[in-house]
Amino acid sequence: MAFFPSWVCVLVGSFSASLAGISNLSDIEPPLWKESPGQLGDYRVENSMYIINPWVYLERMGMYKIILNQTARYFAKFAPENEQNILWGLPLQYGWQYRTGRLADPTRRTNCGYESGDHMCISVDSWWADLNYFLSSLPFLAAVDSGIMGISSDQVRLLPPPKNERKFCYDVSSCRSSFPETMNKWNAFYQYLQSPFSKFDDLLKYLWAAHTSTLADNIKSFEDRYDYYSKAEAHFERNWVLAVDHLAAVLFPTTLIISYKFQKGMPPRILLNTDVAPFISDFTAFQNVVLVLLNMLGNVDKSIGYLCTEKSNVYRGHSESSSGSYGNNS
Repeated sequence: MAFFPSWVCVLVGSFSASLAGISNLSDIEPPLWKESPGQLGDYRVENSMYIINPWVYLERMGMYKIILNQTARYFAKFAPENEQNILWGLPLQYGWQYRTGRLADPTRRTNCGYESGDHMCISVDSWWADLNYFLSSLPFLAAVDSGIMGISSDQVRLLPPPKNERKFCYDVSSCRSSFPETMNKWNAFYQYLQSPFSKFDDLLKYLWAAHTSTLADNIKSFEDRYDYYSKAEAHFERNWVLAVDHLAAVLFPTTLIISYKFQKGMPPRILLNTDVAPFISDFTAFQNVVLVLLNMLGNVDKSIGYLCTEKSNVYRGHSESSSGSYGNNS
């Protein structure tokens, strides 16, 4: 359907005119970027192994920062200051989740992630945090595995959350075992990135293939988290996954400035059941438009799913009827 690519065009058109208005790139970096680890040596080391706690905001952000630093030289041919590095979309999305309270405990049974408690804590009960875990750990560990980090594959270990440990993987070996196809796709991205003949559009193809594969592998594992949110927020979460698929289809360029501008259209807080776009008073016009478009996307997807189910039922009923008639005639 033409709606799918066109909604992305509407979003891009909403902010593309203002892309030239940013003079200092450091002003648009994710929250606490400068405070985050920038090299593996900034993490704890035990028996020659780097130990990272991805359930602490700064430590997970550091994984992104190291990837951006280690891949910067390969993007230098596209633009200065690493601005055209298409991995920027990942930490910017993660930073938006932190800034809007989406990494905090949605059940409120703990103070994890709240200003009044441990504001650097990332809750394992957060739907956003759990999916982001794989969008940080898999690209990071695949980068290690690809050799781009300059260390061996067995020199990094991620710490588990306080519960649900079996839902996650923690090193190159276990993540390769659990998600072989997705890890191969991330590895392929890094291998192609290191080619002197790499092209920007092809890099986007590799990146989005790995990104969507990561979500596809893990989305169903955390469906129970929807119950912790308002219906409006849970609906937004489902629609956001659909949106990512369509951003991938048009090879949306997740560079620093474009990703930053796109983030401005994202909801600035967790949605309430009383929020009805485009009439949310504390949202900008752009944020209201984004929600309207995402709701439309979700409704279209639901309608298509319903039609496909109905057609399948009709076909199955016709087949059973034909089979019965054949049996009666024999």
